[in-house]
Amino acid sequence: MVALLATTLVVGATVQGLIGLGVGMVSAPVVTLLEPSLMPGMLLCMGLATPLVTLLHEHHDIDWRGLSWALPMRVIGTAVGLYLVATVSERSLGLGVAIMVLLGVLVTLRSVRLPVNRLTLSVVGVVSGVTGTTTSISGPPIAVLYQHHAASRIRCTLAVYFAVGASLSLIGLAATGQLTAAEVGIGALLLPALVVGVLIARVLRGRLPSDSIRGGVLVVCAASALLLLVRSVA
Repeated sequence: MVALLATTLVVGATVQGLIGLGVGMVSAPVVTLLEPSLMPGMLLCMGLATPLVTLLHEHHDIDWRGLSWALPMRVIGTAVGLYLVATVSERSLGLGVAIMVLLGVLVTLRSVRLPVNRLTLSVVGVVSGVTGTTTSISGPPIAVLYQHHAASRIRCTLAVYFAVGASLSLIGLAATGQLTAAEVGIGALLLPALVVGVLIARVLRGRLPSDSIRGGVLVVCAASALLLLVRSVA
């Protein structure tokens, strides 16, 4: 199981290093299928570590103005997410992960253009706070807003957003007794997989068309999410 989780995380970190998000979308369905008790804490640990590794190498094009609106609103979303984590069943968690991944795939396939302003940033902050805390997947909402920006701005801005957001969710889960030692321990054990993925992304960046990489990843994400959806419903 650990080997499969590590492989999944390498793929997710590679994708995130290329297009700005990917660890949650790629890994959440697999983790929820294999060991739902590790959700969402383990992937939130990954969601904190991956952007920090990214920011060590790339931090020159961060949209601090946009983050100043999105991050405070994420606190509200995190509070709602903590309530849901305490009340929903593993089956409902599986459904939530599957639906979020499928929505993320659909949104990514359709080139939706939304204005980046105070209203959209605030709404995205709340929504991603809820989904990030409950399913560890906070990328799609914020990625939709920034998908038409330069690749470096997307990677840098999303890295800061994911790092701060994951920290908020982890602190909240720990404070309410919903973060287990197993989630943190296995997360720490799998940290090398994230580093490998980020390094692979640095090698591939500029050599492979991001659209072709994204297309393959979306197929894998959709297939995993559909399998998880069927299992949760059944």
